[in-house]
Amino acid sequence: MIKFKSAGVTVGLAVSLLLTGCGDEEGNLNSENATGDSVSIGEQIDYRITGIEPGAGLTELSRNTLEEYENLNGWELVESSTAGMLGSLEQAIKNEEPIIITGWTPHWKFSAYDLKFLEDPKGTLGGKENINTLVRKGFETDYPNAYTVLDRFYWEPEDMEAVMYDAQNVSFEEAAMNWIEENKDRVNEWTEGINKVDGKEIEIVSTPWDTERASSSVVEAVLEQLGYDVTVTPVDPAIMFQAIATGEADATVAPWLPSTHQSFYEKHKEDVVDLGENLKGTQTGFVVPTYMDIDSIEDLQPKE
Repeated sequence: MIKFKSAGVTVGLAVSLLLTGCGDEEGNLNSENATGDSVSIGEQIDYRITGIEPGAGLTELSRNTLEEYENLNGWELVESSTAGMLGSLEQAIKNEEPIIITGWTPHWKFSAYDLKFLEDPKGTLGGKENINTLVRKGFETDYPNAYTVLDRFYWEPEDMEAVMYDAQNVSFEEAAMNWIEENKDRVNEWTEGINKVDGKEIEIVSTPWDTERASSSVVEAVLEQLGYDVTVTPVDPAIMFQAIATGEADATVAPWLPSTHQSFYEKHKEDVVDLGENLKGTQTGFVVPTYMDIDSIEDLQPKE
């Protein structure tokens, strides 16, 4: 039986890429074809890995992984959206069918379902990472108090997951306020000695991942409590870095480094101010339900 960690979590997303033909009628992963031969996981999922947005850093890493592993010859990365990936995952788990997705943690899906990362011996998917805070040049001079808050901003993966999990039932704005109310001591560390302002505008750019919706919503709420007028704009990673580098936006708390967004960071690092990590211990990779009898990318077989 599939173990749902929380029966109250409802994905509620349009399933844009449902994988068909996965497993047999009983959901048995050790299925057989018409001649009675064993069917590999690759055959069951048509040698497809369910991905997310084309512009995501994880998508770029996933494409590179298919090229670097010889045993993934003939495999295809099906680019979709975060919503489409989650919908496909939910459908597969309901039917106890095999599926491989591009995934990351922190994310509420690890609280909702029993999932695991496939081992990545070549390290092409980045492994453990951090999330950094970047601001435009001149931001410290223009907004010294906001700069100090952003420089102090740091939390743990479980904090981010708490906001994301809560946001399955309420808006991210409400989930952020709930977290702030429950973690006043932490927030006070970020805002100690900071004077309030009167309506100064700050533009924050972010990626559309739920992880970054959580962090950006918390930062937005904290700065607004100090009197700032904050706008958060979700964009593709390439545009996010470009906006900070050109001064079109003020700050971001979304870059995953040193791997996921490395190419964008290298391109713009001379034109941005890096305030360091705001969260440590993230991970990206290929993710499967724990009921699948596979542990490593190297366990997969090439397409015949």
